[in-house]
Amino acid sequence: MMQPQSCPTVAIQCEINGKPYSYAVPPTMSLLHFLRGQGLISVKEGCSVGECGACTVRVDGTAIDSCLYLAVWADGKSIRTVEGERQGNELSDVQQAFIDEGAVQCGFCTPGLVMASAALLDKTDRRPLSEAEIRRGLSGNLCRCTGYQNVVRAVKKCCKG
Repeated sequence: MMQPQSCPTVAIQCEINGKPYSYAVPPTMSLLHFLRGQGLISVKEGCSVGECGACTVRVDGTAIDSCLYLAVWADGKSIRTVEGERQGNELSDVQQAFIDEGAVQCGFCTPGLVMASAALLDKTDRRPLSEAEIRRGLSGNLCRCTGYQNVVRAVKKCCKG
């Protein structure tokens, strides 16, 4: 009788929310499942095909859909989830703007929208953005509750000027 083969693993080293980590992961494991396995439950699994953005995290500053990104690709990279957005006991300006502008409803998509918004603001050096630019920049994140207007206001609130 054949013995079942165990799944091989790959050693990775990365930084998650500013802390160094070393792990052995299966080569087919998504970054989404890896992060959730580390207790980072803000990373949501929505569509699992890169359409909804609920799983958005930042890898080396770039917003990515963690359901499509393999954990092994994170080797040597810096990963940030919404848990890493706050500074000490203070929410980031993006997190606070989402609260101030009522850009949070059910909350399922909120972590992904916060991460995509922070990446958009960093990418544009926080220059004033038009509503169309914000909507285009966040087009990979779907929300069924907010209607996006409050999300747009929250992002505008974080722009310089």
